[in-house]
Amino acid sequence: MPTWLELVIRIGGVLVAFLTLPLIVGQAEHKVMAHMQGRLGPMYAGGFHGWAQLVADGIKFVQKEDITPREADRAVFRLAPVVALVPYLLVLLVIPLGPNDLVGQPLDIGLFFVLAVVGVGVVAVLMSAWASANKYSLLGGLRGAAQLLGYELPLVLAAASVAMAAGTLSLGGIVEAWQPWWLFWQAPAMIVFFVAGLAEIRRPPFDMPVADSELVFGYMTEYTGLRFAFFLLAEYVGIVVIAALTTVLFLGGWQGPFADAQLGWLWTLLKVFAVSFVIIWLRVSFPRLREDQLQRLCWLVLVPAALAQLVLTAAVRLSLN
Repeated sequence: MPTWLELVIRIGGVLVAFLTLPLIVGQAEHKVMAHMQGRLGPMYAGGFHGWAQLVADGIKFVQKEDITPREADRAVFRLAPVVALVPYLLVLLVIPLGPNDLVGQPLDIGLFFVLAVVGVGVVAVLMSAWASANKYSLLGGLRGAAQLLGYELPLVLAAASVAMAAGTLSLGGIVEAWQPWWLFWQAPAMIVFFVAGLAEIRRPPFDMPVADSELVFGYMTEYTGLRFAFFLLAEYVGIVVIAALTTVLFLGGWQGPFADAQLGWLWTLLKVFAVSFVIIWLRVSFPRLREDQLQRLCWLVLVPAALAQLVLTAAVRLSLN
């Protein structure tokens, strides 16, 4: 197969995943929340089990007027939703779906690339907050920046632990080195990574930057129509990315109970959707953390736990060598 054709197929597959998986997660969130909270509305659109609810939401966003505040920095204001989406697209390029290079672009330093690109999300938050010329948006953006910069540290430390255990920064290499007993050995790192990941994508209970009861809608207050929809799409893509990274780093990726390499991609997707379900479940189950609680959890719980796990991993590696 020519190199250019293989490249087109790989990029096309990533684009399809980028456009479909977040919509599936969004539809699942509608249904899970409808059942858990007794919401009848999302169960009616389209007839059978409310299958058209997500379509109705999309049409609603398209029909809304696209408004830019008069005092806003127009160029930055309009660019922010795109900046919120692009990092997740780049991350999906290097997350392996299965063995034998079933990935958009295999990288030997894939984990380093992922952690570097995910950190760009804070730029979109600050861009939208500052350019909106709205005090509520600015306050939400500052909260978001403090939250993202704080939780970046435990996220990186937890990922470093599993990379040290595997002896590689390649995401595919980490999956190949993974063993079932890592579920217990690396469990603290997995919990830290998962919680910090929720904070990175600003999902409840870590949604202080948008806090609708205090800040209208935080850094997204002035956005309408498709630009607002792009921010929501970025949130759902973020769910897929965090679920996929948790799967690849800590749950064995494509490894399943049967040694069939042809079904590796199926195991990966099943694990990603299972982790995504947990993310939705947490949104329904827990109230929003206060700002002081959020920062205390980061600096007094997650960071020490990640450091302790890193020391444990180093000690185990040295003993094995």
